[in-house]
Amino acid sequence: MTENLTPTLKAGVLAEALPYIKRFHGRTIVIKYGGNAMTDEHLKQCFARDVVLLKLVGMNPVVVHGGGPQIDDMLKRVGKQGQFIQGMRVTDRETMDVVEMVLGGQVNKEIVNLINHHGGKAVGLTGKDGNLIRAKKMMMADKDKPGELIDIGQVGEIVAIDPSLIALLDSGAFIPVIAPIGVGAEGETYNINADLVAGKIAEILKAEKLVLLTNTPGVLDAKGKLLTGITPKDIDSMLNDGTLSGGMLPKIASALDAARSGVKSVHIIDGRVEHALLLEILTDEGVGTLIKSK
Repeated sequence: MTENLTPTLKAGVLAEALPYIKRFHGRTIVIKYGGNAMTDEHLKQCFARDVVLLKLVGMNPVVVHGGGPQIDDMLKRVGKQGQFIQGMRVTDRETMDVVEMVLGGQVNKEIVNLINHHGGKAVGLTGKDGNLIRAKKMMMADKDKPGELIDIGQVGEIVAIDPSLIALLDSGAFIPVIAPIGVGAEGETYNINADLVAGKIAEILKAEKLVLLTNTPGVLDAKGKLLTGITPKDIDSMLNDGTLSGGMLPKIASALDAARSGVKSVHIIDGRVEHALLLEILTDEGVGTLIKSK
């Protein structure tokens, strides 16, 4: 892509990035990695290079990943049909074994290897490592039967996050890559929504930014127009009038909690764009929606 740029344009790109590099030096950037950026081979390479560059210029990227398509593929291979209730994956014991194998093994190690291949020093973790993510069983409210709860298996909600392991890795040259699997008080394993894990980690680490990669341009208004800058108050209005729904809801919930809990800015960006991370963090233009904390 850069081979078509003249030396002058390349220098201009670097000069534009310099103020952002200075401003965010030493700051933590939590990145939720998912969507097309996680399955398209070229976009995967772009993402890995972006993360390595952020670390090399002095930022502390922390990657939290999902893996829904990979889980569905593995379930099919073992002859099991994935089931969802109100958008949440029903996770019985057999499904949890598959989820843990895919997220903690296959997907996590692929991301680690990809980042390391491009010159980084990534370390793969799940919430079980060092009791990083403590969780408890989530019971889901039944939207069709007010007051009743639905048991969706080993799906968890976050009780606490211990940031010490991440901080230890960040203090060195390492890049943490975290699978959203939690551990219960009795050692139970829980599947947790990756957007919510990323948001909570950003809160606990007092991150400068939380960046959520999606398969959309960002947050859209009722007419489908991209909203480039919004506040938590704007989001409340959009939730109330039904503008926001479906798969965007966990991202919005995560973004709102993070913005209200001290994360300075939350970015919901288009992961289908090459080098989306660098465009959003190191350029004037950006490629998505910025949610300001105030």
